[in-house]
Amino acid sequence: MAGPHPSPWTRLLLAALLSVSFPGAMANRCKKAQVKSCTECIRVDKDCAYCTDEVFKERRCNTQAELLAAGCRLESVVVMESSFEITEERQIDTTLHRSQVCPQALRVWLRPGEERHFELQVFEPLESPMDLYILMDFSNSMSDDLDNLKKMGQDLAQVLRQLTSDYTIGFGKFVDKVSVPQTDMRPEKLKEPWPNSDPPFSFKNVISLTEDVEEFRNKLKGERISGNLDAPEGGFDAILQTAVCTRDIGWRPDSTHLLVFSTESAFHYEADGANVLAGIMRRNDEECHLDPTGTYTQYRMQDYPSVPTLVRLLGQHNIIPIFAVTNYSYSYYERLSSYFPVSSLGVLQEDSSNIVDLLQEAFNRIRSNLDIRALDSPRGLRTEVTSKMFQKTDTGSFFIRRGEVGTYQVQLRAIEDLDGTHVCQLPEADQKGTIHLKPSFSNGLRMDVGVICDVCFCELQKEERSSRCSFHGDFMCGHCVCHEGWSGKTCNCSTGSQSDLEPCRQEGEDKACSGRGECQCGHCVCYGEGRYEGRFCEYDTFQCPRASGVLCNDRGRCSMGQCVCEPGWTGLSCDCPLSNATCIDSNGGLCNGRGYCECGRCHCNRQSLYTDTVCEIHYSAIHLGLCEDLRSCVQCQAWGTGEKKGRTCEECGFQVKMVDELKKAEEVLEHCSFRDEDDDCNYSYTVEGDSAPGPNSTVLVQRRKECPPGTFWWLIPLLIFLLLLPVLLLLLCWKYCACCKACLALLPCCNRGHMVGFKEDHYMLRESLMASDHLDTPLLRSGNLKGRDTVRWKITNNVQRPGFASHTAGINPSELVPYGLSLRLARLCTENLLKPGTRECDQLRQEVEENLNEVYRQITGAHNLQQTKFRQQPNAGKKQDHTIVDTVLMAPRSAKQALLKLTEKHVEQGAFHELKVAPGYYTLTADQDARGMVEFQEGVELVDVRVPLFIRPEDDDEKQLLVEAIDVPVGTATLGRRLVNITIIKEQASGIVSFEQPEYSVSSGEHVARIPVVRRILDSGKSQVSYRTQDNTAKGNRDYIPMEGELLFQPGETWKELQVKLLELQEMDSLLRGPQTRRFYIQLSNPKFGARLGQPQSATVIIGDRDELDRSIMNHTVSSPPLPWGELGAPQNPNAKAAGSRKIHFNWLPPPGKPTGYRVKYWIQGDSESEAHLLDSKVPSVELTNLYPYCDYEMKVCAYGAQGEGPYSSPVSCRTHQEVPSEPGRLAFNVVSSTVTQLSWAEPAETNGEITAYEVCYGLVNEDNRPIGPMKKVLVDGPKKRTLLIENLRESQPYRYTVKARNGAGWGPEREAIINLATQPKRPMSIPIIPDIPIVDAQSGEDYESFLMYSDDVLRSPAGSQRPSVSDDTEHLVNGRMDFAFPGSANSLHRMTVSTAAHGTHLSPQLPHRVLSTSSTLTRDYHSLTRTEHSHSATLPRDYSTLTSLSSQSSRLAAGVPNTPTRLVFSALGPTSLKVSWQEPQCERALQGYSVEYQLLNGGELYRLNIPNPSQTSVVVEDLLPNHSYVFRVRAQSQEGWGPEREGVITIESQVHPQSPLCPLPGSTFTLSTPSAPGPLVFTALSPDSLQLSWERPRRPDGDILGYLVTCEMAHGGEPATTFLVDGDSPESRLTVPGLSENVPYKFKVQAKTTQGFGPEREGIITIESQDGGPFPQLGGHSGLFQHPVSGEYSSITTHSSTTEPFLLDGLTLGSQHLEASGSLTRHVTQEFVSRTLTTSGTLSTHVDQQFFQT
Repeated sequence: MAGPHPSPWTRLLLAALLSVSFPGAMANRCKKAQVKSCTECIRVDKDCAYCTDEVFKERRCNTQAELLAAGCRLESVVVMESSFEITEERQIDTTLHRSQVCPQALRVWLRPGEERHFELQVFEPLESPMDLYILMDFSNSMSDDLDNLKKMGQDLAQVLRQLTSDYTIGFGKFVDKVSVPQTDMRPEKLKEPWPNSDPPFSFKNVISLTEDVEEFRNKLKGERISGNLDAPEGGFDAILQTAVCTRDIGWRPDSTHLLVFSTESAFHYEADGANVLAGIMRRNDEECHLDPTGTYTQYRMQDYPSVPTLVRLLGQHNIIPIFAVTNYSYSYYERLSSYFPVSSLGVLQEDSSNIVDLLQEAFNRIRSNLDIRALDSPRGLRTEVTSKMFQKTDTGSFFIRRGEVGTYQVQLRAIEDLDGTHVCQLPEADQKGTIHLKPSFSNGLRMDVGVICDVCFCELQKEERSSRCSFHGDFMCGHCVCHEGWSGKTCNCSTGSQSDLEPCRQEGEDKACSGRGECQCGHCVCYGEGRYEGRFCEYDTFQCPRASGVLCNDRGRCSMGQCVCEPGWTGLSCDCPLSNATCIDSNGGLCNGRGYCECGRCHCNRQSLYTDTVCEIHYSAIHLGLCEDLRSCVQCQAWGTGEKKGRTCEECGFQVKMVDELKKAEEVLEHCSFRDEDDDCNYSYTVEGDSAPGPNSTVLVQRRKECPPGTFWWLIPLLIFLLLLPVLLLLLCWKYCACCKACLALLPCCNRGHMVGFKEDHYMLRESLMASDHLDTPLLRSGNLKGRDTVRWKITNNVQRPGFASHTAGINPSELVPYGLSLRLARLCTENLLKPGTRECDQLRQEVEENLNEVYRQITGAHNLQQTKFRQQPNAGKKQDHTIVDTVLMAPRSAKQALLKLTEKHVEQGAFHELKVAPGYYTLTADQDARGMVEFQEGVELVDVRVPLFIRPEDDDEKQLLVEAIDVPVGTATLGRRLVNITIIKEQASGIVSFEQPEYSVSSGEHVARIPVVRRILDSGKSQVSYRTQDNTAKGNRDYIPMEGELLFQPGETWKELQVKLLELQEMDSLLRGPQTRRFYIQLSNPKFGARLGQPQSATVIIGDRDELDRSIMNHTVSSPPLPWGELGAPQNPNAKAAGSRKIHFNWLPPPGKPTGYRVKYWIQGDSESEAHLLDSKVPSVELTNLYPYCDYEMKVCAYGAQGEGPYSSPVSCRTHQEVPSEPGRLAFNVVSSTVTQLSWAEPAETNGEITAYEVCYGLVNEDNRPIGPMKKVLVDGPKKRTLLIENLRESQPYRYTVKARNGAGWGPEREAIINLATQPKRPMSIPIIPDIPIVDAQSGEDYESFLMYSDDVLRSPAGSQRPSVSDDTEHLVNGRMDFAFPGSANSLHRMTVSTAAHGTHLSPQLPHRVLSTSSTLTRDYHSLTRTEHSHSATLPRDYSTLTSLSSQSSRLAAGVPNTPTRLVFSALGPTSLKVSWQEPQCERALQGYSVEYQLLNGGELYRLNIPNPSQTSVVVEDLLPNHSYVFRVRAQSQEGWGPEREGVITIESQVHPQSPLCPLPGSTFTLSTPSAPGPLVFTALSPDSLQLSWERPRRPDGDILGYLVTCEMAHGGEPATTFLVDGDSPESRLTVPGLSENVPYKFKVQAKTTQGFGPEREGIITIESQDGGPFPQLGGHSGLFQHPVSGEYSSITTHSSTTEPFLLDGLTLGSQHLEASGSLTRHVTQEFVSRTLTTSGTLSTHVDQQFFQT
């Protein structure tokens, strides 16, 4: 709206200010906004205005300054103006003893995006009235605290008098809600819970705030303690009532309000009250509910308040909390107090004897803190308070000085948009309101605020179907708004008609509108949002002249191809200022009168080196070059020589005067002296005065020159030449004549240079004593050590064989051989580089290999580098601290010369690609020779040449190597001793040392692994070898103690034993890793004293249970003799490196001999080697593909040739990289109330790495499940926190929830669920004690978004169920619940496997691997493909389990007798109480009630509870013993009798008092635990009427397992149940079930029978379906989706699979058959799980997925 218009001069002044203050970027924002009306324009930005002038041609939405400059009339500009008005302002009176603020009220209206700053003054007096209210926990544990408080009333009053003379004191007490489970509801306990105690209560105001201390003491003496059951107390109810009941408590309006909260226990908070058995409670209404006696009355009706509620209410009522708590609960309240901006926390002694000292310390701390908080702020406005006087704390409060008036800066800002929605489109409550800016101790400032979102006044006065718009549009705000189908400025052009294009074509143009616009009604409408303009869109606003690359010098705008400059600028590109300010000299003149000013720069009449930008002469610069400037003129005028010789000297502006003597240098300005080139004589002159000589000045020149004496100087060069001529001749002879060189070297005068040569000429080595495969051979430099010399050398192997060269010449030139390469890097060596596992070493290795591979890839047939390591080399001169890299390059034999040339080239350049190397050093080693270079730096006398010795098994007993210094390519040194002979004597070995066998098995119960090492004596003497352990699946210091050392065999000794200490597997490791076998290696190396290593040199030690070891031994066929190895050895230096999430690059060095190929074995680490995959390769490297992400693999390689395979290399392990995880598992909702829910989810089925965080998003959706507004995001930073409590949701509104996981590779896809809490059943939840679950407030505004509380990991829910139950990833829940008889709830299955190719697809590799066995059932034709953990062979240690078929008649239920209750759920209510719930069983008749029996698992009294109400499916059991296991049995009754019972075992684990093991510690956590169910059920169809069922041993059986009870019945009833007893205890059990019917779903239940009774059940439903015409049912035949009419929470799915491996699903494994007939296998799972399965497998579309979910 336009509003009242200011005067025109005011508007023009405002426009000028805007043009200066806001650059073109802001105008662009208004211009570029896609707006269609005036209202939309002025809402774009606070500076946007709209022009309603009818004749205005430019863009109407712009800044006000731009509109006025473009010609819009001032009265036609519409702009919204903000307002700021102080409505109440009383000055602060510092003489008053109360808190004050100034101003007290104001009114502010802002445009979107606008902000307003103002100051707020706050005064806190040195002494102010104080109200102290003590709120004390009256549970029985606080009895001694109450006694001490009664004695300290006077001391408390004395502390208050020290702070203020005006104080009041009050007292209140609290316990907890008087209902189950918080309070013992037995009548006698309700009357007196403890001896000499009051009845239980929630909260009571005992003493209102009073000034009478005696009254306070007297009333307090009459108080008695009370009591409750659970450890947390109901203090939050008491705090809220204390805050809101202002009149009852007696809070004074102008005093400081302090609330002391004293307890030793934790607290209940919102949603805890919704879980009590008395019924679901509604949210707290935040109202006062005290009766005349001061007792809280709504404890049964309302829930506890939340933490954000308390923070808000205490802030509104100026109440500052002081938490006085004991050590037991300090950690809870430490986090709670951090949410209050001003609060205090102190440790209370057990008897509260220090409460007075604690309060005094808290008072002093609180008085120095002041918090200013904006309450009730609309979402569209933001408030921020800062101060230049006082420092801000981490909680947002200020450190203040009392008695001073503090000044604070307040910023009030209207935001433009909120989560993508413009502020003017938000509800009205989010646009305006009253903000209460409140300091801690006063009422504060009231601000009536709002965002200006008015509609333009001109839009309310539009002319509909105006004649000015050809009756085809409305005239509004100065222009036509055309109706649909019409366009043009007057709406006279129909958009549906084809207009003539000729008027839109420029002369000479073929395209209409220059191809930059659209022709409408004969006029061009240009494209580009204003970029193109002109009648024919011929001008581009980006194509105007530029200055320094900037369009129009950023001092103008481009219009019609020309720059329209801003005021004060001109020029084609607006680069010339109109002002002469830049041409003003230091005297105030223009260019010093020596030039003229043009385009802001001075153009001097006479330019010289001594004039600056304003033509001002710098005389200081003249003095510096004066002699040189006068030189040519002096020479010309005085002597007629110099540069101006032959010309007149008229150009010189001075005269010279010849004198006999010149003045001294200190008497003149400059004394100059130069040499005259014409006669080689020196002349001198002086310059007098204080400046450069002018036109009439005179320079004094000394008449006499100083010339050298006349001698035979021309003879000097001739004599020098004659003297040097013999030297030159001698050098030529030395260079080109070897004979002369030898003769001249004998002359003493010619032997004064320097020489390099080897120190020794022969070395003799014994192979048995050698510790290395190389020899450092010293090279000496003598004579002059100045300068740098490099020496090239080479070494030749086996020179003792005359025909060796011709033999090697016949070898295949394309054969790959390893080339060793050594380079000196241009970086110093560090200790970390010498350790292969360090990060620095890995980074440098990657850098070296990448750069060297880039260089050597131009060599044909060259492979990537491998075996890269780093070292230092002593005796390497001044660069011995530099890093030397040794690496191996596989290349053809014929590439040796090319490699040598390429290496020398890059060493000389000092760089290999981007890798810097030190010139002068390299070594290139081939199979039988090597070449290299070493460098002598200046001053270096000795350098070692590191020569390889080519140690080979096929070497002669005495072989010779020849080292030769070839030449000196850099430097002047001559070669002295050039040759070195090396003789290596190969002696007969004194003994061969090896292990007895390659594998040793050790039971996990043993403490030491004893590994024998044997020696075969060949010659008398001693032998020594080194040994070292190496990790595999067994890890050092976790499974065993690592060892390394030396084994010394004395003469005659043939046997030694290595003893490796084994460590016991921790309980958590055993749960996580299961009973899998673990392995580690022991390697022998470094033989000494003539010893040699035999085979095997490496031994594998296997640790496992005895049964596992037996099967492992049976799976390894050790009886077959090894293949002949011939001359082939094991491949050397195997190396594996991950090349991605599903690839590993594996390479090695060829072994001795002539291999024709290589065979690679690789398998998942932890699996048996019999499961390995095989690959064949012709080159010494291979790429393993189709692997699982983030999975550890083991691999080894052997070479084979004409005579067979050689030995395998030692295994190496490698882990593939991470991939993003799959979507998380099922989303489960525990509906606490209509506005509170607990969301939990399962870990992704395919973690593909280490899960690091989860992101939860939730937001409202409409009836079409489309989002309404933005989603709120919560980051759950921790892989183990998979639950979130969400508060303050809107009632009866559907929400969309999404959860996604993140690992090292990034975020994975999200899982989605839409739920309306109002339509879901509400379930009780365990009472949280320790704060660890994230709680978020769905409706909190900006002030409370940072509030985050934590509570325990309370419960989990099964897939797709909206009812709480145990999670599928744990059996140990803190303060949680246990749920029995849910299929797959125990989740023994850690990896889901769908084998689709030769190597399969790994879905969750980082968890313990599930190996699938191939055991034969019935006949070989019925070959089951269901494999189980740790079974590796087709031969089992025992036959099938013994089946004892019980009488089926005994298991048949009579008609009308109820079935077994389908679920048993335990919820912990405390360390000695729990709630037992069950689901109603199926029954043809009406139920009459239930019976619940329980007793200690190890025997004792049997307790029975009869429940006559059939609708009651839960009961609370109290007075249980902590840390004792109980067995519960539940059964139902009808008129026909009692049905079978459901049984479960449960234990409540908690901390107990050391002196009383049956008494739990107050406030301690309590944990539910239970024996686990058998592992997942695996079904394999054998025939149309039989199948095989197998399962795994429970991970945590309760006692020793005696056998298993298996029950089979039709899922829909109709046939009696059949029970089987399977004897024995093994890791896997099997059962063949005959006599089944086709197309009928059967329910199977398996539970373990132990010495303590029967454990929980594992349940599964299966159907054998057959197609018409198929003689035999087969899994995977159907591709459709079927649903059986199954009751309860089960639905069915028919799997579709063409794999030959099993398909594992949530506790159930589906096997497949090698049969020709088609068929299918159906199993029942939850609806949500079916949705997840179909989405994961990808066999059905998303559309089908959603349809199925909805069914």
